[in-house]
Amino acid sequence: MAGREAVAKTDYKLGQDNIRVLGLDIHNPVFVVSSLAIIAFVAGVLAFQAQATAAFGALRAWLLPTFDWAFMGAGNFFVLFCLLLVATPVGRVRLGGADALPDYSRTTWFAMLFAAGVGIGLMFFGVSEPVEHFLQPPLGLEPANAAAARLGMASAIFHWGVHGWAIYAVAALSIAFASYNLGLPMTLRSAFYPLLGEAVWGRLGHGIDILAVFATLFGLATSLGLGAEQLAAGLTHLWGTPATDTAQVLMIAGITAMALTSVVSGMDKGIKRLSQANLWLALLLLAFVVAVGPTLDIATRTVTSLGHYLAAIGPLSNWVGREDHDFLHGWTVFYWAWWISWSPFVGLFIARVSRGRTVRELIACMLIIPTLLITIWMNAFGGTAVSQYVDTGHPDVIAAVQAQQPEVALFGLLETMPLANVTAVIGLVLIVVFFVTSSDSGSLVIDTITAGGKLDAPVAQRVFWCVFEGLVTVALLLGGGLVAAQAAITATGLPFTLVLIALCYSTWKGLRAAQSSTQG
Repeated sequence: MAGREAVAKTDYKLGQDNIRVLGLDIHNPVFVVSSLAIIAFVAGVLAFQAQATAAFGALRAWLLPTFDWAFMGAGNFFVLFCLLLVATPVGRVRLGGADALPDYSRTTWFAMLFAAGVGIGLMFFGVSEPVEHFLQPPLGLEPANAAAARLGMASAIFHWGVHGWAIYAVAALSIAFASYNLGLPMTLRSAFYPLLGEAVWGRLGHGIDILAVFATLFGLATSLGLGAEQLAAGLTHLWGTPATDTAQVLMIAGITAMALTSVVSGMDKGIKRLSQANLWLALLLLAFVVAVGPTLDIATRTVTSLGHYLAAIGPLSNWVGREDHDFLHGWTVFYWAWWISWSPFVGLFIARVSRGRTVRELIACMLIIPTLLITIWMNAFGGTAVSQYVDTGHPDVIAAVQAQQPEVALFGLLETMPLANVTAVIGLVLIVVFFVTSSDSGSLVIDTITAGGKLDAPVAQRVFWCVFEGLVTVALLLGGGLVAAQAAITATGLPFTLVLIALCYSTWKGLRAAQSSTQG
């Protein structure tokens, strides 16, 4: 059978290395090292903001062009690995064993994985990114014409489609298989058991989990920072509220407080309900834009842009001999680092809700369905903005992007449509819900890692990590903004790329053993 006894032979007991003191249940040294390092980071950046801004800028300028080959090559590798899993017999392995049943309906399951995996980014970049690539297309194309519009949309889908979700799928599958089929704690280190054996419970395993905590915190902080910028821009657009650093810090604090309520409620109450509300509210806004916008054009572009995306995957995935360095480094390499830094968070969260799914079902759903929905979203929002400019010369959204104000682009587009004030408020609410969903999901995941894989650790620990997610976001915001976030993500994403590649081999080895046991 493909159950846990088929592969795992370990005497490790969940929580055996934990320290229980003052009502806490923390894993030593993962919690201790991670928390102290994060506290030191926040204090240092806030105390020396000017120096931090300069340091982050220099770090970003060195990392992105120096290691572009590593991120680009790894992104392609993860896609090929996922296709291998789907096409081979290991795809039939069921997470939890042959008789395992899903804990959630497919709709609820997809709502949770989509809300965690996309987060605020789709609200922030859904309009602005296709427009930016239209104005400055990759691969040396002339800007602001029909060909640039096609390649610009294909590039946006490329950054949010199969490559990114393949990274998430690798992490989610490996953690879920280790937990449900091998009976191991739900932490990243457990996924290395088929490769490293008992060594995962020692220093090497501690290092893997600590790195996962850092990657998750900085990846989340970047998304939360973008959400704060867009929320501030929306309030300015609607009511003239100044979008100052102080205002954004207050927004981060307020929404972190909201996330705490969801964190305390737990998975099935707070996070599940918020994820469902998140998906339905996003679909409502999408349906409105499709209905009142150029409906036929959106439908036509959605179909044709999938073809353009497939045709452009090869050139966009290549990094050798490219001359469009601003696009390659500022967009694609940064995105891959961002997706990789989010992978322990999204992977562990999706693993928690994916018991009973087969390997093939998990991979196929994670690669195909989000890519289709993202394609529709990008065409409805970004494609409509480009069409307004091409067909009517409408300048508002284009002007916002040209003024380097991508956070305003969504509200600029909604202003050109009926019920602008209503839809803008819906957009603000959706940003808040995405913000809260990312924060509470991330807190739950980091707490699970730092509690040695326990899913029922004390609430105080979840509260601690939720608060420090907000503080790290504030530190990056004041210590250099997006440049600081890009530097932090790339710095943590680079070593984690190697971790994920090794994880692929470990997962393949474990799945093959489980498949052989089933056949036997």
